Amino acid sequence: MADAPASLSGQDVGSFAYLTIKDRIPLILTKAIDTLHRHKSEFFEKHGEEGIEAEKKAISLLSKLRNELQTDKPIIPLVANYVDTDIWNQYLEYQQSLLRESDRTPSWFYSPWLYVECYLYRRIHEAIIQSPPVNDFDVFKESKDQNFFESQEPGITLCTHLQEFKSTIEDLDANQLKTEFFHLLQVKNVFFTQFYKYQYCAYTVFIDQY
Repeated sequence: MADAPASLSGQDVGSFAYLTIKDRIPLILTKAIDTLHRHKSEFFEKHGEEGIEAEKKAISLLSKLRNELQTDKPIIPLVANYVDTDIWNQYLEYQQSLLRESDRTPSWFYSPWLYVECYLYRRIHEAIIQSPPVNDFDVFKESKDQNFFESQEPGITLCTHLQEFKSTIEDLDANQLKTEFFHLLQVKNVFFTQFYKYQYCAYTVFIDQY
């Protein structure tokens, strides 16, 4: 049996993984930093000067994270004592073991893309929980709410179409089924963007809960 292909990573210049790590992830961090800054007055009203200092600390940690990413620094262990910290750090050790023979260490562009993107959100969460008393603030709440409501209409449209299709599928001939299949492929391409947003929302909700 053939070996599994190598994981997608940012070392493949021009690939989806490369563009994600180079362009999209820094933008996510920049928006998170901007969200914290925009809520500065809210933190002050709730917590006084302590809230302002917490906002500064969180922004500093996220700015450091962005620099690590953009300069392809090594992936570092999590430090905050949290329920899943050991699991994340054990997986980092596993990634290190895979690269031991090549004399490399896991870094943002030379590690599996899916791993580093999930790690990104976990590091964002760590930056917030290390910044009490704003350690329960959700930097993604505004975007999650917006994406959820924007996704409702296309989701309803797709489900309605599928219900109608289910009721007529037995009456369609081969050519009609083929036409309907290609139509669904077109709908899928449009809906994929919204589905990705759902995945993003679900992941950040999971992080919030744990």
